[in-house]
Amino acid sequence: MAHGYRTDTYATIGGERQGWKDTATKYALLPLRIFLGVTFVYAGLDKLTDSAFMSANGPGSVGELMRSVRDSSAVPALVDLSLKSPEGFGYAIALGELAVGLGTLAGLLARLAALSGALISLSLWLTVSWQSEPYYYGNDLAYLMAWLPLVLAGASVFSLDAVLADRRRRMR
Repeated sequence: MAHGYRTDTYATIGGERQGWKDTATKYALLPLRIFLGVTFVYAGLDKLTDSAFMSANGPGSVGELMRSVRDSSAVPALVDLSLKSPEGFGYAIALGELAVGLGTLAGLLARLAALSGALISLSLWLTVSWQSEPYYYGNDLAYLMAWLPLVLAGASVFSLDAVLADRRRRMR
């Protein structure tokens, strides 16, 4: 024991002896994965159950939202595309958020789910929250950045991807 700190604290995980730093590193992205997964499931369900949002016109509709941001978005052509079928766009975003959230929580095709979440966040940042002043008031940019570690690392613990990888290793 040096300087009053224990340096021999280890845990056994998966038959492998690991120090607390290794264990913390292994689980570091789990809170982010849970937060983003729950948030995207909630966002998708919220949109799907809001009849006002799913209508083409009217207060609180996806059509009204997209028309209100068209001139201030970074990519007006993307907004114009959504306005060709506001209801279809609303369902695509909602179902996409739901699929991304469920995939992230389950850890199934986790990198693909995270990449899809990043693309949804990017499209919303370039359209809906682009005009936020200062830029950090727009939450879509923060979501985009939050997805990137999961795109790079995937879901190594408590995930179907890890179970499937372990099964493939055992079959060799």
